[in-house]
Amino acid sequence: MKILIVSDTHRRDENFEKVLQIEKPVDRVIHLGDAEETEAYMCQLAGQPLDIVSGNNDFFGDMPREKEIMIGKYRTLLTHGHYYYVSLDTKMLGREARARGFDIAMYGHTHRPKIEKKNDLVLLNPGSLSYPRQEGRKPSYIIMEMDEEGNAEYTVRYLE
Repeated sequence: MKILIVSDTHRRDENFEKVLQIEKPVDRVIHLGDAEETEAYMCQLAGQPLDIVSGNNDFFGDMPREKEIMIGKYRTLLTHGHYYYVSLDTKMLGREARARGFDIAMYGHTHRPKIEKKNDLVLLNPGSLSYPRQEGRKPSYIIMEMDEEGNAEYTVRYLE
Protein backbone atom coordinates (compact mmCIF):
# COMPACT_ATOMS: atom_id res chain seq x y z
CA MET A 1 0.00 0.00 0.00
CA LYS A 2 1.29 3.45 -0.96
CA ILE A 3 -0.12 6.57 0.72
CA LEU A 4 0.52 10.15 -0.35
CA ILE A 5 0.48 12.65 2.53
CA VAL A 6 0.34 16.38 1.77
CA SER A 7 -0.54 19.61 3.53
CA ASP A 8 -0.74 23.36 3.14
CA THR A 9 -1.42 23.58 -0.59
CA HIS A 10 -3.21 26.95 -0.17
CA ARG A 11 -5.17 26.90 -3.47
CA ARG A 12 -1.99 26.33 -5.48
CA ASP A 13 -2.66 22.84 -6.79
CA GLU A 14 -0.11 22.63 -9.62
CA ASN A 15 2.45 20.94 -7.37
CA PHE A 16 -0.19 18.49 -6.17
CA GLU A 17 -0.80 17.62 -9.82
CA LYS A 18 2.95 17.06 -10.35
CA VAL A 19 3.25 14.85 -7.27
CA LEU A 20 0.33 12.70 -8.37
CA GLN A 21 2.02 12.17 -11.75
CA ILE A 22 5.36 11.34 -10.14
CA GLU A 23 3.99 8.97 -7.49
CA LYS A 24 1.09 7.26 -9.27
CA PRO A 25 -0.43 4.92 -8.54
CA VAL A 26 -1.23 5.70 -4.90
CA ASP A 27 -3.76 3.80 -2.83
CA ARG A 28 -4.77 6.63 -0.54
CA VAL A 29 -4.34 10.41 -0.35
CA ILE A 30 -4.24 12.34 2.93
CA HIS A 31 -4.39 16.15 3.11
CA LEU A 32 -3.68 17.76 6.47
CA GLY A 33 -5.38 21.09 5.96
CA ASP A 34 -5.20 24.48 4.31
CA ALA A 35 -6.49 23.35 0.92
CA GLU A 36 -8.56 26.55 0.92
CA GLU A 37 -11.66 25.29 -0.89
CA THR A 38 -9.91 23.20 -3.56
CA GLU A 39 -10.61 19.83 -1.92
CA ALA A 40 -13.22 18.83 -4.56
CA TYR A 41 -10.75 19.56 -7.35
CA MET A 42 -8.04 17.62 -5.52
CA CYS A 43 -10.39 14.61 -5.18
CA GLN A 44 -11.03 14.80 -8.91
CA LEU A 45 -7.29 14.92 -9.66
CA ALA A 46 -6.55 12.03 -7.31
CA GLY A 47 -9.39 9.95 -8.71
CA GLN A 48 -10.43 8.98 -5.20
CA PRO A 49 -11.80 10.52 -2.00
CA LEU A 50 -9.30 12.39 0.15
CA ASP A 51 -8.87 11.91 3.85
CA ILE A 52 -8.80 15.62 4.66
CA VAL A 53 -9.08 17.88 7.70
CA SER A 54 -9.54 21.62 7.96
CA GLY A 55 -6.66 23.97 8.57
CA ASN A 56 -6.53 27.43 10.06
CA ASN A 57 -7.18 28.92 6.58
CA ASP A 58 -10.09 26.64 5.65
CA PHE A 59 -12.85 29.04 6.63
CA PHE A 60 -15.71 27.90 4.42
CA GLY A 61 -15.32 24.14 4.05
CA ASP A 62 -17.22 21.50 5.98
CA MET A 63 -14.18 19.36 6.70
CA PRO A 64 -13.67 17.98 10.20
CA ARG A 65 -11.16 19.59 12.55
CA GLU A 66 -9.65 16.14 13.19
CA LYS A 67 -10.13 12.72 11.74
CA GLU A 68 -9.36 9.24 13.07
CA ILE A 69 -8.54 6.60 10.47
CA MET A 70 -7.03 3.14 10.35
CA ILE A 71 -4.11 2.57 8.01
CA GLY A 72 -3.53 -1.15 8.16
CA LYS A 73 -2.85 -1.90 11.82
CA TYR A 74 -2.11 1.74 12.71
CA ARG A 75 -4.64 3.92 14.47
CA THR A 76 -3.97 7.34 12.99
CA LEU A 77 -4.91 10.89 13.95
CA LEU A 78 -5.16 13.51 11.22
CA THR A 79 -5.04 17.15 12.31
CA HIS A 80 -3.75 20.41 10.93
CA GLY A 81 -1.96 20.95 14.23
CA HIS A 82 -2.64 24.58 15.02
CA TYR A 83 -4.89 23.63 17.95
CA TYR A 84 -1.88 21.79 19.40
CA TYR A 85 0.52 24.71 18.89
CA VAL A 86 2.80 22.65 16.66
CA SER A 87 4.59 25.81 15.53
CA LEU A 88 6.20 25.85 18.97
CA ASP A 89 6.82 22.10 19.38
CA THR A 90 5.03 18.76 19.11
CA LYS A 91 4.84 17.93 22.84
CA MET A 92 1.15 18.76 23.22
CA LEU A 93 0.20 16.81 20.08
CA GLY A 94 2.31 13.85 21.21
CA ARG A 95 0.73 13.80 24.68
CA GLU A 96 -2.79 13.97 23.25
CA ALA A 97 -2.13 11.29 20.63
CA ARG A 98 -0.68 8.91 23.24
CA ALA A 99 -3.51 9.56 25.68
CA ARG A 100 -6.04 8.72 22.97
CA GLY A 101 -4.24 5.55 21.90
CA PHE A 102 -2.94 6.57 18.47
CA ASP A 103 0.05 4.95 16.78
CA ILE A 104 0.56 7.80 14.30
CA ALA A 105 -0.32 11.51 14.42
CA MET A 106 -0.12 13.44 11.16
CA TYR A 107 -0.15 17.22 11.12
CA GLY A 108 0.72 20.22 8.95
CA HIS A 109 0.66 23.97 9.66
CA THR A 110 4.42 24.56 10.07
CA HIS A 111 5.24 24.14 6.36
CA ARG A 112 8.32 22.16 7.44
CA PRO A 113 8.61 18.40 6.83
CA LYS A 114 9.37 16.26 9.84
CA ILE A 115 9.30 12.59 10.83
CA GLU A 116 9.59 11.95 14.56
CA LYS A 117 9.61 8.48 16.06
CA LYS A 118 9.08 8.63 19.81
CA ASN A 119 8.82 5.18 21.38
CA ASP A 120 5.33 3.97 20.49
CA LEU A 121 4.26 7.04 18.48
CA VAL A 122 5.16 8.41 15.05
CA LEU A 123 4.57 12.10 14.31
CA LEU A 124 4.52 13.05 10.62
CA ASN A 125 4.46 16.46 8.95
CA PRO A 126 4.74 16.49 5.14
CA GLY A 127 5.63 20.19 5.01
CA SER A 128 4.02 22.30 2.28
CA LEU A 129 3.65 21.75 -1.45
CA SER A 130 3.09 25.49 -2.02
CA TYR A 131 4.95 27.58 0.56
CA PRO A 132 7.82 25.57 2.08
CA ARG A 133 9.64 27.14 5.01
CA GLN A 134 12.48 24.71 5.67
CA GLU A 135 16.06 25.30 4.58
CA GLY A 136 16.25 25.05 0.80
CA ARG A 137 12.51 25.82 0.52
CA LYS A 138 11.64 22.87 -1.71
CA PRO A 139 8.00 21.77 -1.83
CA SER A 140 7.66 18.56 0.18
CA TYR A 141 5.36 15.63 0.89
CA ILE A 142 5.55 12.22 2.57
CA ILE A 143 5.12 8.78 1.06
CA MET A 144 4.03 6.10 3.51
CA GLU A 145 4.47 2.56 2.26
CA MET A 146 3.32 -0.65 3.89
CA ASP A 147 5.30 -3.85 3.41
CA GLU A 148 3.85 -7.38 3.20
CA GLU A 149 3.79 -7.70 7.00
CA GLY A 150 1.88 -4.43 7.33
CA ASN A 151 4.79 -2.41 8.69
CA ALA A 152 5.04 1.22 7.63
CA GLU A 153 8.00 3.13 6.23
CA TYR A 154 7.96 6.91 5.76
CA THR A 155 9.93 9.03 3.32
CA VAL A 156 9.97 12.80 2.92
CA ARG A 157 10.21 13.65 -0.78
CA TYR A 158 10.85 16.96 -2.48
CA LEU A 159 9.87 18.51 -5.79
CA GLU A 160 12.77 19.99 -7.72
